[in-house]
Amino acid sequence: MNPYDPNTNPGTHLVAETLGVSEVSTINTTHRTGGPSYEAATRVIGAAYELDERHGQVTDAAKDALRLLEPVGRGEIRGAGVSYAILRTSVPKLGDLLTRQDRAHDRLVEAISAYQSLLPEPDTEHSMVQVHEANQGQEADRDDDWAITGDRRLRALEAVEAGGLRFHQSEVYGYVYLSDSRGPYPSPKVWPETVQRLVADGLLHQDTSESLYRPGQLLSLTPQGEAALREARTATPRVNAALSHSNTPANPGPGVDSTTGTPDTAPPLPLGHRGC
Repeated sequence: MNPYDPNTNPGTHLVAETLGVSEVSTINTTHRTGGPSYEAATRVIGAAYELDERHGQVTDAAKDALRLLEPVGRGEIRGAGVSYAILRTSVPKLGDLLTRQDRAHDRLVEAISAYQSLLPEPDTEHSMVQVHEANQGQEADRDDDWAITGDRRLRALEAVEAGGLRFHQSEVYGYVYLSDSRGPYPSPKVWPETVQRLVADGLLHQDTSESLYRPGQLLSLTPQGEAALREARTATPRVNAALSHSNTPANPGPGVDSTTGTPDTAPPLPLGHRGC
C-alpha cells in the first residue's frame, strides 16, 4: 500500500506507485555506492522531494490568495485598496510557483524513466535471445529502445493477450500508467513506455474512443502483434536446441561415442581379430 498522500506529497506518491516501493528515501541503498543505478536512484529521491516541496509552496500561496479574495468576494470593500495591492503581488507569485512545480514534475518523470532503464530484468539470458529474434526489423537508434529491451516487449504482448489491459493518464498530474482487471500496475510489471512503443510500432491497438482518465483506453493485439508474440515465444526453444547441438563435440576423438559423447568402454579386440 502506498503510504504517501497524493494531495500533500505528489512526488513521493508517484515514485512509490511507479516503482512499487514503500519508502522512497531508501531506494538507492540497494545499489553500489557511486554506481550508475545508485546515482539514478538518488536523483529520483531528490526530484521526488523537490516536487513535494514545490507542491507545498503552491498550496500555501493559494491559501494566502484565497484569504485575500474572500472578503472581496463578499463585497466588503473596506480596505480593498490594500487587498488589491497585495493581490497584485500574490497572484504573479502563485503563477511563478505553479511554473516551478510543473518543471519539478517533469524532472521527476525523467528521473524515474532514467532509473527504470537501469533496473535489471529477470531471466536475462533468455530475454536476450527473445529480444534478438523478436525485434528484428525494428528501427535502429531510437530514443525509446530501452522500453523494449530484455523481455519487456514479450511481457507487454502477453499482458495484452490476457485481456483487460488499459492505458491511463493521471487527471491531476498528467503521468501515465496501466491497469488490468486486478487494478493499477499489473503484475508481472509492464511499463507504459513499452506499451507506447508497441503502439507506435503497430503491434498494439489503443482504443482512443474511450477516455484516458476513466475507464482508460483498452489495448489489444494487432495482427502484426500476434505474429510478433508467436515469434517471441518460439525464440527460446529454437536457440536452446541450437545450443544443444553446438555443445556436442564435432570430433569426439578416439575412445568417445560420437552419438552420446560418452567414453567408449568396450574392450579392444585381440590382435588376431583386428582388421588389416
